[in-house]
Amino acid sequence: MSGRADSGSAGEISIRVSITGKMWWWRIVYEFPDGTRFETANELRLPVGEPVELALTTADVIHSFWAPALAGKLDMIPGRINTMTVTATEEGISRGQCAEYCGGAHAFMAFHVVSSSAEEFAAWSSKESGPRVPPSQRLDEETLAAIRAGAELFKVQGCGACHTVRGGGSFGTIGPDLTHVGGRLSLAAGTLPNDAEAFVRWIANTQHIKPGNAMPQYDILSSGELAELAAYLESLK
Repeated sequence: MSGRADSGSAGEISIRVSITGKMWWWRIVYEFPDGTRFETANELRLPVGEPVELALTTADVIHSFWAPALAGKLDMIPGRINTMTVTATEEGISRGQCAEYCGGAHAFMAFHVVSSSAEEFAAWSSKESGPRVPPSQRLDEETLAAIRAGAELFKVQGCGACHTVRGGGSFGTIGPDLTHVGGRLSLAAGTLPNDAEAFVRWIANTQHIKPGNAMPQYDILSSGELAELAAYLESLK
C-alpha cells in the first residue's frame, strides 16, 4: 500500500482518528460527522482516496508514530496533540512502528495500517462501532460451551476492570478495547498472530512476551481455562 501526508488540510476531512501511544500499544478512536465514535487498538483502517486527520498524543512517555508506507514519522509528546492529514492511495496492508525509544518493550510496539475501498471501510466501521456479536448458533455445541465458559471466566478473573467489551458487560478503560479483538490482524500490538494459540500464550505469559507491560499474566489458570478464555476472545469479531 502507499499514501501521502499533508501538514495542512487536504480536502474536506470527514474522518478523524485520535491515536494515543501507551507503553506499549496504541489506543485508536474514530470519530465521524454523524456523531459515531468507537475505539479499537493497534490497527489503523483507512478508506482509499479519502483524507483522514490523525490526532497524535501520548498517555505516558514520548512515542513516535511511524507508518512508512503511508507517511513520515511524527512525535507524540505528553500534554500535546500533533496532527497530520493522511490519504491512502491504494489498497493494502502495511506495518507501522513506534520510532522513539520508549522503554524495554519499545521494539514490540507495532501496528497495522489497512487501506481498503470505501465500501469495505464502511462495512468495517459499521460493525466495529456496534457491540459484540453473539457467536453463531451454527457452531458445534462444544465450541459454544467453551465460549460461554470463557465469557464467565473473563468476568470472574476481573478482566473487565481493564478492558471494555461493548455488549458484554465490561467497561474497563486501562487496556485495549476488546469488543472486536478476534477480528484484528495481530495481538499485543503486532507481536503475535491472532489465533487461539496466541491468545493462550499471551494470557499466560504476558510478562515473558512483553516484559514490563501493565497486564498481569494469568499462569495460575489451567490449560482448559486458558483455552476457554481464548475461545471467547477469538469469538469477538
